[in-house]
Amino acid sequence: MPLTFDFPLERLRTYEGISPRPEDFDAFWDSGLTEMRATDPDVVLQLSEFQTSFAECFHLHFTGVGGARVHAKFLRPRKIDRPCPAVVMFHGYSGDSGDWNEKLGYVAEGFVVAALDCRGQGGLSQDVGGVLGWTLRGHIVRGLADALAGRPEKLLFRDIFLDTVALTNIVMSMEEVDGMRVGATGGSQGGALTVACMALEPRIKRAAPVFPFLSDYKRVWEMDHDKDAYAELREFFRKFDPTHAREEEIFTALGYIDVHHLAPRTQAEVLWFTGLMDTICPPSTQFAAYNRITSKKSMVIYPDYGHEGLPGHHDRIFQFMTGL
Repeated sequence: MPLTFDFPLERLRTYEGISPRPEDFDAFWDSGLTEMRATDPDVVLQLSEFQTSFAECFHLHFTGVGGARVHAKFLRPRKIDRPCPAVVMFHGYSGDSGDWNEKLGYVAEGFVVAALDCRGQGGLSQDVGGVLGWTLRGHIVRGLADALAGRPEKLLFRDIFLDTVALTNIVMSMEEVDGMRVGATGGSQGGALTVACMALEPRIKRAAPVFPFLSDYKRVWEMDHDKDAYAELREFFRKFDPTHAREEEIFTALGYIDVHHLAPRTQAEVLWFTGLMDTICPPSTQFAAYNRITSKKSMVIYPDYGHEGLPGHHDRIFQFMTGL
C-alpha cells in the first residue's frame, strides 16, 4: 500500500477528530429540527420538460427554514402497484442536482428519486441571505460572523442540512413511497449532506456517503489543507483574525456544522467510500466522522485514489440501495 500523506491507515481507523464541539450542539440541532417541522413546506410539483416512457419527472419546490423556496428534481415510476423505496441525492460543492438521465436507473428499478439543489449554489434553490459580514465567497463561512456574535442559527449550512431532512420528510410522506425504505447518497459536499441527513433523520434506512466534505475543520487547518474546497477557512482567518486570537472560538462556532459531530446520531446502515490520496477532503477528516458511527457500517477504501471518480462505486451504491 502506498504511504498516505495523512495518518497511517492503522491510525486512521481509530481517529475521531480534534475540532471542538459546542456545548449546546444537540440542543442547537434539536431546535433546528423543531423549526423545520413547524415550517409549512408548501410543496409544489411541476412537470418537467424531460420525460420518459417509464418515468414521470417533476420540478419539486418547497419552503425551507427561513422562508427560502428550495428546488429538487423528483422522479417516480409511471406504473406503481405498491409503495416504492426511495433515494434522496445530494450534489458536490457549488454544483446542482445533475441531469435527469442520471437518476433513471433507480426509477427503472422501481424507486422514487429526489435530488436536492443546495441554496445559493448551481441549481434553482433560493438563498435568502440576511447574514452579517462576508458573503464574497464560501458557504462554510456564510453566517460565521453571526455565529461568533452568538447567533449560530445564521450559519448557511445549518439551513442546508435542514433542507436535506425537509426534502426527505416530504418524500417519506408521499403515498407512493414506503417511508421505511428510504436511502441517501452523495459525494464530497453531497457526502457531507448524506451524513447530515442520516444523522438528523433517524428513519433513513441506508446511506452511502462518498468522500464527505465539511468534517473536522481544525484538522484540515493543521494539515495545511485549508485550500481548494476549504480555502475559505484560510481566507477568513487572514481577513478577520490574522493573529488567530480567536482561533478556538472560530473552530468551536464551525463545530455546529461539522458532520463528525453529527455522525454519532446515525441509525442507518452505512456504506462509506474514501480514497487515501484525497487532498481535497483528507482521509483523517472522513475517518473522524466514520469512526463515530455506531450503527452497522462498512468502508470501501481506494488506496491509490484521491478526490475523483472511484471505479465501481456507483455500481456498489446502486446494489446497496436496491437491497432496501
